[in-house]
Amino acid sequence: MTKTSRAKPKKANKPRKPAVSLWRKLNPFRWFFRHWGKLVLIFVLIIGTYGVYLDAQIRHTFAGNKWQVPAQIYARPMHLALKQEISIKEIEEELKLLGYRRVTRADSSGEYQILGQKIRIQRRMFDFPHGTEFLRNIEVTLNNERISKIQNLDSRRAISDFYLEPWLVTRLVSSGREDRMLVQIDNVPPILTQALVAVEDKDFYKHFGVAPLSIMRALLANISAGRTVQGGSTLTQQLVKNLFLTREQTITRKIKEALMAVIIDARYSKEVILEAYLNEVFLGQNGDTGVYGFGLASYFYYDRPLNELSVDEVATLVGIIKGPSYYNPRKYPERVAERRNVVLRLMLDDNLLSPNEYQTALDLPINLASGASLKKDKHPAFMDQVRRELRQVLDNPDIRQSGLKVFTTLDSNAQFKAELAVSKGVAIQEKRIGKRDFEAAMVVSDIDTGEIRSIVGGRNTDYAGFNRALDAKRAIGSLIKPVIYLTALELPETYNLATHLADEPIKLKSTHGKMWEPQNYDKKFRGQVPLVTALSRSLNVPTVILGMELGLGSIADTIWRLGVEEEVGLYPALTLGAVNFSPLQVNQMYQTMANNGQYIPLHSITSIMSPNNDLLWSFDITPEQRVDEKATYLLNYALHKVTLEGTAKSIRANFPNVNMAGKTGTTDDYRDSWFSGFDKNILVTSWIGKDNNEPVNLSGSSGAMQLFIAYQKQQEPKSLVRRFPKGLGIAHFDKETGNLSRAGCTDTFSVPAITEALPAIPKKCTGESRVPEKPKTFWEKLFGK
Repeated sequence: MTKTSRAKPKKANKPRKPAVSLWRKLNPFRWFFRHWGKLVLIFVLIIGTYGVYLDAQIRHTFAGNKWQVPAQIYARPMHLALKQEISIKEIEEELKLLGYRRVTRADSSGEYQILGQKIRIQRRMFDFPHGTEFLRNIEVTLNNERISKIQNLDSRRAISDFYLEPWLVTRLVSSGREDRMLVQIDNVPPILTQALVAVEDKDFYKHFGVAPLSIMRALLANISAGRTVQGGSTLTQQLVKNLFLTREQTITRKIKEALMAVIIDARYSKEVILEAYLNEVFLGQNGDTGVYGFGLASYFYYDRPLNELSVDEVATLVGIIKGPSYYNPRKYPERVAERRNVVLRLMLDDNLLSPNEYQTALDLPINLASGASLKKDKHPAFMDQVRRELRQVLDNPDIRQSGLKVFTTLDSNAQFKAELAVSKGVAIQEKRIGKRDFEAAMVVSDIDTGEIRSIVGGRNTDYAGFNRALDAKRAIGSLIKPVIYLTALELPETYNLATHLADEPIKLKSTHGKMWEPQNYDKKFRGQVPLVTALSRSLNVPTVILGMELGLGSIADTIWRLGVEEEVGLYPALTLGAVNFSPLQVNQMYQTMANNGQYIPLHSITSIMSPNNDLLWSFDITPEQRVDEKATYLLNYALHKVTLEGTAKSIRANFPNVNMAGKTGTTDDYRDSWFSGFDKNILVTSWIGKDNNEPVNLSGSSGAMQLFIAYQKQQEPKSLVRRFPKGLGIAHFDKETGNLSRAGCTDTFSVPAITEALPAIPKKCTGESRVPEKPKTFWEKLFGK
């Protein structure tokens, strides 16, 4: 059987797919264009989210305190009032310290002129603790070194007093920190902001934070020069870089900088941005501390506020921005002058200056202040006291960077003079004695207020080390004697200035059981001496006898009432000053005596204000009458005698027309030399000794008193005047006995006394009367009086 063969059916031909290249398969653009909408959305979301994050950062910084500003420490403001005893020289010294400029016609802030016995002052605006005082044109007239008239020339009205602004002593900035003095845009001279924009960012008021055209111009200029000669960053970008970013040069940082600049420009006005830039820009280096912002730079380079700078000075500061190290005016004045002239030219091109103004500024040299106004660690001994009081008043540990304004009692001119008196005076004494390693301290205080005017803690007045004025407690020797005599004079029924005291050998048992026989400085005994003589001649034996009669406890109580809250040993040697006090404590003790018995704590701070000029704290302690005023007057009369005929009589020789008072102090073996003295207004306590307690071979008069004299010679001391208290009168006493006598009797002397405590005046003289008695009439002989 034959097999039937079947034919296989042919497959149908399928259409062939075109060949696809690998590039087309991998082409990213096809995928991108397919999903571009989603990608843009994601990108916008990322940028938006990042922008919100950056915006939060910016708002937090701008809403809060952008900068930590050091506490500013001010000296006391000079107060000028009618009838005040002062000289034009003293007023001018203060004005020069404050950076005022003497001119032929004072018509701008910070200027003054002298017209014979008149001085005209354009007093600056300042935020005082008692309120803001604006710019005032004031004329002060003096007559015989006393203010006779004060007139406000703006209103043509007479005024009774006014204050000069206080001198900025220092700023409590930590090492390596930034320092700045904040300014507000409204108080900045327009020429500064105009020059800044002209030089750093011509399109500042047109762009939106970044300026693409400026960037392209800078890029082309840099390519053409083959190096970086021009920057394209706007002021806003510079602000962002300084406030928020690091110095690294990367694409991502530049993008972030631009983005933040756009956000800032959108959120804040140009004035706010410009003010932030003025306060943030770096303009120099003060030691290890950076000088930031134009406010501080103005004082650092010119010792004046911004509104008092001239056109050439403004141009110099603007020029420094380009490179504060390269254009350091103190190191490279020629380089800085060239850069300043470039700025002046740009200001001329922008019609900010006329051709004449441009040429005048161009010809001026680079004149800088010494920089002493912002010198760190000025007057370290005084600042030591300020810091101690700050810790008591405000316990905030961040006070250094809180921007507080601390107003102190420092008299800057007095401080300079005290430092000079100590540093030179110690060297003179070493050369005269032939010894080395002497040390010294001085405290100057205002008698009426208890305000400390100056503190010197050692011969090296710039050294912030051991402060001898506050911490060196040494035996005070004869400085204790006025305390003993004051204690006696508070018992007027028993003691007065004429009371005779025994001056004869005495033996006392010390705390260790040994016998003590005090001696006078000349080893002589006088039998009986008036109390006033015993004090003025600083006799030891009468003082010891008097002290033991009064009781050591009474003396210790008087020390406490005078303001020295220190434990003292109740042993006989206390009567000759065997007690250790610091110069500050001694000054407190004598300040109460010089202040008619009124105690007020010595202090170096008067008030503290917040950065917003709100008063946070002020010294407000009412003086307390701790010692009888009449007894204190009698004591001060005797202390005046010390400078006339006693151990401090060379004071009268140096100041023949000025009445002063004081007391010398010398300790055993001449280890310590002391003096406390005062005129009408100020009290000075000085000390010379050695840190190792070796003898210096100086008495109080030959050593420490010479520092007092050297200080007062730089001053214009005012003659001591004290009100005669009610209940005091001039009484007459017999020289031989010290008993009350009649006026006109022979061998008597007259001193002030508390009259109500005196016995009845004798009817007859003890000796022969100086005034011959009137012969009796016939009727008196017959009938008597």
